[in-house]
Amino acid sequence: MARFDGLPIREELKSFEPYGAPQLDVPVLLNVNENPYPPSEEAVADIATAVSVAARGMNRYPDREFLDLRADLAAYLARESGAHLAPEQVWAANGSNEVMLHILQAFGGPGRTALSFAPTYSMYPEYARDTNTAWVTGRRAEDFTLDQSKAIAAISRHRPSVVLLASPNNPTGTALPIDVTEAIVAQAGEQGAVVVVDEAYAEFRRAGTPSAVTLLPSYPNLAVARTMSKAFAMAGGRVGYLAASKQFVDALRIVRLPYHLSAVTQATARAALRHADELLGRVEQLRVERDETVDWLRAQGLRAVDSDANFVLFGTFADRHAVWQALLDDGVLIRETGPAGWLRVSIGTGEEMAAFRASLERVLKTDAGRLT
Repeated sequence: MARFDGLPIREELKSFEPYGAPQLDVPVLLNVNENPYPPSEEAVADIATAVSVAARGMNRYPDREFLDLRADLAAYLARESGAHLAPEQVWAANGSNEVMLHILQAFGGPGRTALSFAPTYSMYPEYARDTNTAWVTGRRAEDFTLDQSKAIAAISRHRPSVVLLASPNNPTGTALPIDVTEAIVAQAGEQGAVVVVDEAYAEFRRAGTPSAVTLLPSYPNLAVARTMSKAFAMAGGRVGYLAASKQFVDALRIVRLPYHLSAVTQATARAALRHADELLGRVEQLRVERDETVDWLRAQGLRAVDSDANFVLFGTFADRHAVWQALLDDGVLIRETGPAGWLRVSIGTGEEMAAFRASLERVLKTDAGRLT
């Protein structure tokens, strides 16, 4: 545990460790939901050229409002989800983590509450903690779906200023039906709360599953967060973004740090968006591999959750850490996260998934692989 002897650190931070999944040098990395396929040489060359141009002006601060990037992101959302937004309705930051922190800085704070529904993304309570926002959770059903009436009742009971909904949800991969999302947004709006639908994995959702961006014209209290880290194969680029009403975005502009998005980051993101079709070209292949993984896990006698993301939650194990460690000893790194007994595997290349299956088969034959 970190030590802070002699330092006046905030009392509520003393017992915490820095957030982060293990970064280990092993042959098969399937723990942080990255796209396993790198950008093409053409995309890399375009990004390098764009960064070179930006570097020539690095003696000057970057464009503080980055409207060109926001216009490019709006154009992408129009193609991807059919939502037609003005650039002023889009916001971006260094990963969707910073976007979410901006939201809690603007709409959370002392005396205010953020609400979500567990199990869900483990960073949400940290955003709340870091902004002195109270954190409360409702519960998802046994199959990890969200009951609309219970969700609305939780909003009425806790009266949050911010409601966080992940769709597809992390770590379960479950997507929210659009009518459930709309009912929650409407109820929250009546009580003066904003709703953030975190669609970090939206590009992996099943065909015909609408995005919450389609609800934006009707609900100024709604924001939809996205990222270029997952489907776009840009985890190293650290670009997340949000679509909302102009007044919602203007609130985030108040709390952002000056010049928070570097010229290099802006150039990288715009170049990547020029190659969107290519960077997203493996998404369907990853969807197929995901669904095949669910079927294979179930064939081994395991529980596996139907997923609309690029990962699968599976279990349940008597000692999930023993399974995690045995896989790691075999050179396969997955994620020990979610409810007790469950593990999460990111979808990798065909070769990586074959290695995962072979390793897990071996573990299931040992005492470490006992099921509950």
